[in-house]
Amino acid sequence: MKHLLKIFAVLFVATLIAPSSAYSYVDKDVAVLRALNKAAGKTQIVRAAVGQQTNIDKLILTVRSCKQTDPFDAENHYAFVEIADPALGQIYGGWMNKNEPGQNPLQSADWDIWLVACE
Repeated sequence: MKHLLKIFAVLFVATLIAPSSAYSYVDKDVAVLRALNKAAGKTQIVRAAVGQQTNIDKLILTVRSCKQTDPFDAENHYAFVEIADPALGQIYGGWMNKNEPGQNPLQSADWDIWLVACE
């Protein structure tokens, strides 16, 4: 019985001090992305609707999901983006994070693309 109480006490304390892994997110309909065309030296803001293809010059963007953290938490935005070049096929597929734009943007010889916000 003492052993069972010790295990229960340890688990109880662990749940009190452990950060919550149950984050809540708000689904958004539009991802706002910034695209840098390195050859032209020009940036542009692109609004891409979730589930629809959007063209940036020759690139084809498809945003599969765009989420914002709960407005009562520290604000952050995440988007799952797929980017294809007709000549090369898919050149990027993954989550982008607004608060850490250098962590996982598209970085190619011709383009840099990163997430600005979800709306």
